[in-house]
Parts: sequence; C-alpha cells; structure tokens
Amino acid sequence: MPTAQTERSTILVVDDTPANLSLLAQMLKDEYRVKMANNGQRALELAAQAPPDLVLCDVMMPGMSGFDVCRRLKADPATAAVPVIFVTAAMDVEDEQIGFAVGAVDYIHKPLTPSIVLARVRTHMQMKRWRDFMENQSAWLQQEVTRQVDQVLQLQAASIHVMVSLAEFRDEETGNHIRRTQEYVRCLGAWMLAKGLYPETLTSVSVDQIAQAAPLHDLGKIAIPDHILLKPGRLTPDEFEIMKTHATRGYEILEQARKSMGRDNPLLLFASEITRHHHERWDGSGYPDALSGEAIPLSARLMAVADVYDALRSARPYKEPFTHQAAVALIMEGSGTHFDPSAVEAFVALQGDFVEIASRFVDD
Repeated sequence: MPTAQTERSTILVVDDTPANLSLLAQMLKDEYRVKMANNGQRALELAAQAPPDLVLCDVMMPGMSGFDVCRRLKADPATAAVPVIFVTAAMDVEDEQIGFAVGAVDYIHKPLTPSIVLARVRTHMQMKRWRDFMENQSAWLQQEVTRQVDQVLQLQAASIHVMVSLAEFRDEETGNHIRRTQEYVRCLGAWMLAKGLYPETLTSVSVDQIAQAAPLHDLGKIAIPDHILLKPGRLTPDEFEIMKTHATRGYEILEQARKSMGRDNPLLLFASEITRHHHERWDGSGYPDALSGEAIPLSARLMAVADVYDALRSARPYKEPFTHQAAVALIMEGSGTHFDPSAVEAFVALQGDFVEIASRFVDD
C-alpha cells in the first residue's frame, strides 16, 4: 500500500483570471504545494521544469486554451502521466467530451465550492499515488526477475564451464578445438539467421544458445577409457566402436542435467542435441541413430560442419593438418551426403571468418 508522502504533493493551477488563481490557491494551500500560471505557455514551462502531481486548468484562456495545454502535457513523456482536471464555467456536454478526449481525468465546474474541489483533488491524488506505487512495484519486480534470471544464467554458464573443463582435462587436444568450433557454429547460425533459413529454430537468442552449447559436443569422452581416448595412433575397429559411444554417454549426462534444471531449458536441449547427433550424416550413414536429412537437429548439423573442418585442419599423431583449401574441398564434396547442403552453403560463404577464427585460437 502507498506510504505517506514525505513531501506535500504539488498542484499546478492554470487560469488567466488572478481572482480564480488566488481562490484555488487558498483552497489548496493547507494540504498541497501550489504553483500558479496565468497562461498556457507559462504552465508548460513550469511543468517542464518540475512535473507536478496534478494540474487544475481553466479551459477558456487567451492564446492557448486548456485543451491545448492538456494535449501538450500528454504528448510529453515527462508529463504524460500527470492527471489534468479542467476547471470551467462551461456546462456544454460537447466541451466535456473534448476535454476527456484530449486526456483530462475530470471536470470541476464554476462557481467553485471548496469541499467539492478538495474532494475531487484528493480522489485523483490518491489514484495517482496508487498508480505510482504499482508502477514502482512493477519496476522492482522486473528488476528482481532480471536479477534472478541473471543468477540462473551465471550458474548455467559455470556448470557448462565445469563440464567442458572435465573434457579438456581428459583430452589435452580439446582446449582450442572447443573454442574454435564454438565460434564456427556461431558464424554458421548467424549467417543462416540473416538469410531467413529455419525461422522456426533460429533467432538471435537461439543462435547464441547453440553456440554456448557447442563446447559440450564431446562431453561424453570423459567416459571413454584412457587407452582409447589418448591412443596416439589410429583406433582399431573395436576401439572405434567404443569411441563412438561418447555421443550417447554425453547425451545421458546432459539429460540428467536437464532433469535437474528443467527439460524446457533451451541451452541444455541444444547441448543434448549436439552431443548425441553431431556425428549423424545427412544421408543417414552416421551414428548413433542413423538419422538423415532434417530429422537431424539443426544444432547438430551446424556442429558437424564445424567439427569436421576443425578436425581436418588440426594435426594428429597419425596425420598432418589439411590446408584450408583442401578442407573446404572435402566439405563441399560432402554436401548432401555427410552435411546439410544449407550448412555447407553457409560454410563456403564464411571461409574468411573460419580462417580468422582458426588463426585466433591456434593450438599451442
């Protein structure tokens, strides 16, 4: 409920007749701080200097009418919320309709009766205090919601960082690979968004969430035995089958996190999609679920291009790094078989960005 005012509320009285100004000031001075203006222009100047809590305004004034004063007050964001009560001797219904149409909240008719003037003013001042109170409460609640959301996002980011750090700790080669692929995915998603592709999935928010989720794509490798994960040479077919389980193992870890944090968490949903499906192929020959085409989540299709490009460009104990041109040629060759053609189109258009990202996060 609104608290008592520490200062008296201010009422601006506007009338071209000095006697009326004096009379209204005498009626109001015991309860309110009164400012007076003898014309519309002076009223607007006073309101601009310090918006009053309420305006009592004559209608028929030379130069600028009360209707014009009200229109100007309502057009200015600083004074738009200030209640305006017209004080007039006119009893014309059409005039009253005009007054309400330009934004007035009430009429007080002359000759003035002190008890009626004070009652009307008190009523509208109380209504204004309630409105101000509710607006302040709404602003506070919005700030509190924003603060709580920020805390959740910080906790979410910290949790992802911990999980990514675990993967990096197990596999020394993953650090800059994670950073590069995250930026590759961000670029691909932003390009598709700008082209209007996949509008049901891509927004500026979801592109950022997909990029935030991308570092978790190999989280499941923490469950792969060291003799396979850290093997310096090529894996045997049996070892490769075990290595392939990192997709489902990572997915299972993230699904447990989703159960704890809420299954509607979009970032964790994208992370689960990417982790399980970034080794699927457009033609259905990938793993673990042999999905094909658009049955593969878009986030995972973007990750597939980013992951393969980075793998091709990186040195391994069993291979030299490919040149950028050779990597581009292989990815273009895989369009429609390994990769989503639209993701390859985005990749080809963004070659310069990929080169810049690779140089920025070069392996030590």
